[in-house]
Amino acid sequence: MLLSAKQTVDVLRAAGEPTRLRILALLEREELAVLELCRVLDQSQPRVSRHLKLLGEAGLVERFPDGAWVFYRLTGSGRQREVIGEVLARVNPDDPGLARDRRKLHDVQAERAEAAQAYFAENAARWDEIRSLYVSDADVEARVLKAAGRGRLRRLVDLGSGTGRMLTLLAPQAEQAIGLDLSQQMLNIARRNVAEAGLANVELRHGDILDTRLPEHSADLVVVHQVLHYLGDPASAVKEAGRIVAPGGKLIIVDFAPHKHEFLREQHQHRRLGFSDEEMGRWLAEADLPNADLTALPPNRADGLTVKIWAARRAPTQLRSAA
Repeated sequence: MLLSAKQTVDVLRAAGEPTRLRILALLEREELAVLELCRVLDQSQPRVSRHLKLLGEAGLVERFPDGAWVFYRLTGSGRQREVIGEVLARVNPDDPGLARDRRKLHDVQAERAEAAQAYFAENAARWDEIRSLYVSDADVEARVLKAAGRGRLRRLVDLGSGTGRMLTLLAPQAEQAIGLDLSQQMLNIARRNVAEAGLANVELRHGDILDTRLPEHSADLVVVHQVLHYLGDPASAVKEAGRIVAPGGKLIIVDFAPHKHEFLREQHQHRRLGFSDEEMGRWLAEADLPNADLTALPPNRADGLTVKIWAARRAPTQLRSAA
């Protein structure tokens, strides 16, 4: 459906202001909290919020509260998104102002990553203990096994493998298993756990979930277990995970339902406090995995968290790419 003349004018008017164009260029890179945008733009929160309100009214950005924080991202689809995509594609990426914003955004991302790495390094040895405070591992693992099915796997990929628990759980049914993680401390513990399990078919790599460098459509099963809530751009991580799922293969995502435990953000580096079914469903659809089975596991304690498992299968119609 085409935009009306009024809608077109509203879109162009909303985007046709220097600060709002800068905001759109930043949000094209990742979803950002209001205070992060204020820091990059070096403007006050009331001023940035006014710009965001105008962009939202024009259908160009989406606002979503997450606990005590409020995040913004570009609208997921529609003609407005297409128009903004065209506008941003025609802006010189070497523009000094936009280049400066990218550098400041990189500084924000680097600080965020440094804090996360320090947290993982400090807590790697007792990671499973920390996780068990919030969910029942036994229940989650039983549901993951059920979602994966009993068939043999040519290749299993575990993105954000942590201590390697998903690898020791699922690799026995795979010819080859690959685990990626950015934390060397986590990888060291995963190597020990994999070796103790006697799994010679597992390869652990230092790698980025947003840029795995793995071949397209090369894995029969991709697992993303309790990773997305740490990421600044979880939508891109789902897209990258979906990219490597083979025809007939599965993507299993395990994460929290929306919650309000702000201490997890403050003390444990959680960036997002869970994900809604609507949000995850949209991301999976954008990764060409529109049909997902959903399992919800209630907490095993009054102040615990509901864990959700999304299991999406790619249709077995596309020829498999060479691995």
